[in-house]
Amino acid sequence: MTEPKAFRTAELRARAGELHAGDALRLSGVVYTARDAAHKRIMAALAAEEELPFPLQDAVIYYAGPTAAPPGHVIGSCGPTTSSRMDPFAPRLLDLGLAAMIGKGERSPEVVEAVRRNRALYLCAIGGAGALAARHITACEVIAYPELGCESVKRLVFEDFPLVCAIDSEGNDLFREGRKKYVK
Repeated sequence: MTEPKAFRTAELRARAGELHAGDALRLSGVVYTARDAAHKRIMAALAAEEELPFPLQDAVIYYAGPTAAPPGHVIGSCGPTTSSRMDPFAPRLLDLGLAAMIGKGERSPEVVEAVRRNRALYLCAIGGAGALAARHITACEVIAYPELGCESVKRLVFEDFPLVCAIDSEGNDLFREGRKKYVK
């Protein structure tokens, strides 16, 4: 097995073509959390032409709602949530410049097409391993919608966060392609 490639969030879009569905990678840099409630607020802000809590251009969103940090830690458990719940919002955010999304589970054909159209990425984190994932987060700051609690938008800093490319910039989908291999 080859060592996972290392990527920085700031260069992820420029290097997206280096990743193929099924590739393991380690990601470092700024990532924003947003789940269902935050996505609804972001879409309302877009509709009202209000400023967003973070710039979408080349941003990475992690579908997570971290728990409170225990003493001596920057964050509590921070595992991915089911990505399909954000499918109604993802194509528009990708069209506005989002570089990548991180979550778990497969995505709708509309999201796969938006990833391909925008040369973006969909990355998967290991579900059920939130405490392990937290070890790769070096900073956490609530930047918007604090009243949403764990679903507030947070600015995280990843350090070698382990991920798998599930949908690459060409629209290849690990979930669909993987099934084809095992159906034979």
